[in-house]
Amino acid sequence: MRKTLRSAVMGVFAILLVAAATESFAEDQTFGPFLVDSTKPELITLNGLLDAGSALNFRRALQAAPNAKLITLNSPGGDVQMGLLIADDIHQRKLATYIPKESKCYSACSFVFLAGKERKVDGELGVHQLSSDSPNLVGAQLAISDIIEVLNRFDTPMDVMHVMFKTPPDDMHVFSQDEITQYRLNRSGDNKTPTVVNVPATSSGGGAASADQLSTKTMPGVSTSDSTTSSSLQAGLSPQTKLSPIEEFTKRPNRIAIYTGLDLFGDDISSIRVDDAAACAKGCLLMNGQCKAFTFNTDPKVRKGPNCFLKASAGRADGNSVAFSGRFLSGADPDPPTFTLGTIDPQSALFNDVDLPGGDLSRYPHRSARTPLDCRLACVDEAQCVAFTYIKAKKECWLKGAVGKPMFGRNMVSGLKTLETFSPARVLSLD
Repeated sequence: MRKTLRSAVMGVFAILLVAAATESFAEDQTFGPFLVDSTKPELITLNGLLDAGSALNFRRALQAAPNAKLITLNSPGGDVQMGLLIADDIHQRKLATYIPKESKCYSACSFVFLAGKERKVDGELGVHQLSSDSPNLVGAQLAISDIIEVLNRFDTPMDVMHVMFKTPPDDMHVFSQDEITQYRLNRSGDNKTPTVVNVPATSSGGGAASADQLSTKTMPGVSTSDSTTSSSLQAGLSPQTKLSPIEEFTKRPNRIAIYTGLDLFGDDISSIRVDDAAACAKGCLLMNGQCKAFTFNTDPKVRKGPNCFLKASAGRADGNSVAFSGRFLSGADPDPPTFTLGTIDPQSALFNDVDLPGGDLSRYPHRSARTPLDCRLACVDEAQCVAFTYIKAKKECWLKGAVGKPMFGRNMVSGLKTLETFSPARVLSLD
């Protein structure tokens, strides 16, 4: 089984070899707080304080990335004049501005954000009054006049300027999601092309690509012929939608996180049969962003029925030693962290005709678990559960807080829970 899983890993690595090589030769150029990545020519990243040299450094970044369309922002602010000059360049070039999740754009950075032809806040946008150590009232008034003139050119809502000038310089007003909507801080680009995507039909039975389904030999309602599989895959290949710069960054996958022994359970778009894990990954990638993740069954004993499950989201993580999964990530997604799960592996931790007497968590069987799959998942979800026994004749699920001495039990299924740690085998660039 390990050999089969290793082959699946190598298959996906092969299809992404060029991407990995590109990633190895990627070259970052930094210009003060601005970063340009040679593999992402349409993106400039602002990460840091705007100081006295930032306007010139931004011009240098623009020279290094002449095709830039999007500026991502993460800055506490800084020099007001630098913020206004950078904002003017963004406005003139009609660039898009985006504040990613967990990023902050405060004070002078807010001018840069508001200059975007298209703009979106997923992180924090904060504003306050002009702060100055100079007692020169005339100079302060001129600075405020410059700010108002520039913000008016950006069609900044008057309510936003009211909030800015009412907030003391030693305070910060961070706009809530309701205010972002109310003040129209997010702004869409022009000339968007609507998407029309034909999504392949989901298999019967709710469409959950569970670890238990991965172990079955057939799936009702799904044809296993090559022609049907091909047409199902082609159904998702509508003409590529024209995306705005922010949509391109936040929606288009640019990396894949690869996992072995992990089943991404549920939220299936389609269940199909393919030759290998690489074809499964490619089928997901080609579905115009509809498919966010996949799970491929590496078990060579499964000769019929679907072995590739294409998913609208990463769904629920579940352990299965014959599962090979991938999750596609956009530029706005961080690399996924390592995590630990309680798992009951259908391949190695389920035992037929075995009873685990005693140790029940309750005097009554679990109410909603009416199948062995339900019972297994109920134990996985219950922190105090370490094992289960399912009685097929009575359709009863007994969750266990302790493992008793195993005994023969006709038509019973028992499972043992273990803690497993998962991290991506690798995160590869697709750019």
